[in-house]
Amino acid sequence: MITGELKNRIDGLWDIFAAGGLVNPLDVIEQITYLMFIHDLDTTDNLRAKESAMLGLPFKSIFADEVEIGERKIDGRQLKWSLFHDFDAGKMYTVMQEWVFPFIKNLGGSKDSAYSRYMNDAIFKLPTPLLLSKVVDSLDQIYDQMEKVKDSDIRGDVYEYLLSKISQSGLNGQFRTPRHIIKMMVELMQPKPNFTICDPACGTAGFLVALEEYLMENHKKEIFFDRVKKDHFLNHMFFGYDMDRTMLRIGAMNMMTHGVDSPFIEYRDSLSDQNQDKEKFDLILANPPFKGSLDADTVSADLLKVCKTKKTELLFLALFLRMLKVGGRCACIVPDGVLFGSSTAHKAIRKELVDGNRLEAVISMPSGVFKPYAGVSTGILIFTKTSHGGTDKVWFYDMTADGFSLDDKRTEIKDNDIPDIIARFRNLEGEADRQRTEKSFFVPKEEIVENGYDLSINKYKKTEYKPVEYPSTQEIMAELHELEMEITKGLAELEEML
Repeated sequence: MITGELKNRIDGLWDIFAAGGLVNPLDVIEQITYLMFIHDLDTTDNLRAKESAMLGLPFKSIFADEVEIGERKIDGRQLKWSLFHDFDAGKMYTVMQEWVFPFIKNLGGSKDSAYSRYMNDAIFKLPTPLLLSKVVDSLDQIYDQMEKVKDSDIRGDVYEYLLSKISQSGLNGQFRTPRHIIKMMVELMQPKPNFTICDPACGTAGFLVALEEYLMENHKKEIFFDRVKKDHFLNHMFFGYDMDRTMLRIGAMNMMTHGVDSPFIEYRDSLSDQNQDKEKFDLILANPPFKGSLDADTVSADLLKVCKTKKTELLFLALFLRMLKVGGRCACIVPDGVLFGSSTAHKAIRKELVDGNRLEAVISMPSGVFKPYAGVSTGILIFTKTSHGGTDKVWFYDMTADGFSLDDKRTEIKDNDIPDIIARFRNLEGEADRQRTEKSFFVPKEEIVENGYDLSINKYKKTEYKPVEYPSTQEIMAELHELEMEITKGLAELEEML
């Protein structure tokens, strides 16, 4: 959540747009997104130059000495935010409108490049040079404040706060997955440099950005010193689909400014026949929408064969199984109802996970994890696609704390099960003798089948009752008599006073 000075700065930026005559929230967010993208291009270009120098690798800046824009050739350095933000208002406006916007529309050298794919319909809507100057100054202050926060996903938090200003936000069951939950899921899955990865409900690409960060932190040299792996990482590793065009643009820019040249992020109804992906991905991480409108006529027929339903959370599970390669793995967030729902469709998808594939883990999360945006209770399912079974036992974990208070304020606290979850999941051999009264334990497949494929942790967790010793009846009666005497004495003293 955005709080304090940073929140005030963003509110101030919003007021600047309103005072300048731009009041449509979608227009404001799009213009802010474009400008943040332009700012981040400069920052990322400088960072990648430094990284390449450290690794001894060649590097060519996108702000080359001369840049072709239409029939003109101009000094590319004039397109850098760090240079033009010092221009006077009139010159800055001319540079932005006539040079910078055409430049970002054709990044990558062609209209088919990843950059131009997301920017080709970008329209510069700021009406006056004075408004642009004020917005650029305000954004500089916001970036200075973001630097002080020292949070790797503060940009994502800023986007989230901006989107919260639109009344449409959340209409389709969308709410941003908390950064620490995303990071935990990535740590549990430990992606490899040769993986092909997808989030079929990607939103602002939070999962994909976290996966990129994990790979850069743990496999940077392996990726950048291998030409094939580097090309795969930059151009063929990351896929994301969504039906919200604003989210897509933000997600694509988010990935590109994190160093991924060509993320395949596109407008697509993942549940429809428009999505033809089958046995394509090594890893899927997702938090699919739990509610919202669904046109049953457009749902892919092969998903309905697995579970005939209009519930998006069930259909997405069937979709993940279809999209994964055999041996591919998935970690996804689901509402609690998926774990214990009694409908035919609920049971069918759980049966498919347990009997038809290998269900590895069910992590139960407390209901406050998604506050203040939603109070729904959720869990994380981790499974491997085998298409021929393989579930012997399922690991359950009862998360009761995630490092933040479970109210709307979500303030940081000491209690945090996440490090324990990661450590235990990476050493499941040591979990064999854990008791049902503890936070984590195994449940054999046979018991799950006997319970109608119920995956709710409360079905299997046992509560340890400790005997409580109460005073004897005589002692209790003696205390009651003593209290009665004190009351009588008090009443007598009150009567005397009257």
